[in-house]
Amino acid sequence: MKRFRSNKNLVLPSSAFLLGGCTAVQPPQADLPNIIFVVSDDHSAPFLGAYGDPNVKTPNIDRLAHEGILFRNAYTTAPQSVPSRASLMTGRSVVDVRMTRFSAPLPADIVSYPELLRTAGYYTGICGRTFHLDGSRVPPETETVFQEYGLRTFEKRVDYLRQGQSREALTQFIKFLEQTPKDKPFFIQVGYNEPHRIFDATDFEPEPSALEWPADWPDIPELRKDVAGYYGEIQRLDVYVGQLLDELDKRGLTENTLVVFIGDNGGALLRGKGTLNELGLHVPLLARWPGKIEPGSVSNALVSGEDIAPTFLEIAGVDIPAEITGKSFVPAFADSSFSAHTYLFAERGAHGHGLPNHSAAFDLGRTVFSKEYKLIYNALWQLPYWPVDFANQPFWLKLQEQNKNGTLDVSYRQRFFAAHRPIFEFYDRINDPRELNNLAGNPAYAEQEHLLKVELQRWMILNRDFLPLPIPPQ
Repeated sequence: MKRFRSNKNLVLPSSAFLLGGCTAVQPPQADLPNIIFVVSDDHSAPFLGAYGDPNVKTPNIDRLAHEGILFRNAYTTAPQSVPSRASLMTGRSVVDVRMTRFSAPLPADIVSYPELLRTAGYYTGICGRTFHLDGSRVPPETETVFQEYGLRTFEKRVDYLRQGQSREALTQFIKFLEQTPKDKPFFIQVGYNEPHRIFDATDFEPEPSALEWPADWPDIPELRKDVAGYYGEIQRLDVYVGQLLDELDKRGLTENTLVVFIGDNGGALLRGKGTLNELGLHVPLLARWPGKIEPGSVSNALVSGEDIAPTFLEIAGVDIPAEITGKSFVPAFADSSFSAHTYLFAERGAHGHGLPNHSAAFDLGRTVFSKEYKLIYNALWQLPYWPVDFANQPFWLKLQEQNKNGTLDVSYRQRFFAAHRPIFEFYDRINDPRELNNLAGNPAYAEQEHLLKVELQRWMILNRDFLPLPIPPQ
């Protein structure tokens, strides 16, 4: 395998980073691959066939795993689209790039990796589902500020920018290819709506009663129907991804194109999107690069959303700026034992544009975890849990009714309807992967809990986090 060189000690002068591209343009290398970054929306692992989920059929997405590499431990830096995508686009933490408020556009002084790819001669683009980083669905008062100060910047950051529904993504992608100069490699991010709510892929849904069911979810018909809807969205997504891969084959681009597939954050499911739990942060990550990645490879390395940017930059031969805190996972393409992280971090901030009426719209939390243990810091522990994107769904209304009349199992009552949450949660990830048994304060785990608090304290200090630190003064 060809090895790529990066220099993490190089700090490029800020004057080199001008919106619309960098001033220091390197001549393109003839052997640079094209890069396609496919992003699904609200997609938790393990909801793909390649991850062993028996309830879903995804032959096209699975093809990327069979012909490339599957990452078992990929996590986003936030359980929400905007902050998570900010890290994907910059290689930096959400707090560091000042994107903890959902409706914020990416600050103009924060450089995105497509701008850096231009320095290697790439023609760059974004199409499909909104990329979420220029501010969207804002009230007129906010739009006035955006316009007055020129806060929307992505038309200058990439060569081609289109937004639309999933069904439009292929057409936009083809137009991008037709506009790409023949002497340039290309990069494009292709976004899809699925499996974001609303669930309307009824023709693709499996039979709810036939689903294999996790023991920690209430087994009621309303929830089974909802989860079947989620699976239907993923199976429709698979069709769209298949069309994209077929287009590459038809144009003879497959052999020299790296395709990376990721979910932007976890699904809007119980203890998923909007929470720092496993289903909120754990996402599928697949990569295919013929001749460079051994087909059927699997990596158990911890991978952060911050790692996408430095990976693409290393492949393009671009020196990785010092402010990027992510780590390239290119070595995992050849080395199954590769591991760049001992700990990963994520944050929870505002969601959407509403007032802070409940913890779905506004919550403040941080997490740090290793392969063995996980600490969640609920800074607004006084607030009860409230779901993101499904509070009006029939299954949630049914659970509320059961909780009110006392027929809901006590474990579900504690998990979803407690008057408040613990300030700290601590989980043994090996023996309790679904995070059901909070060990915070347990003397048998005091040393491990304190160690994760130390690591979170360090991360929050270095990122100039605005939350109170988890270890108070003595």
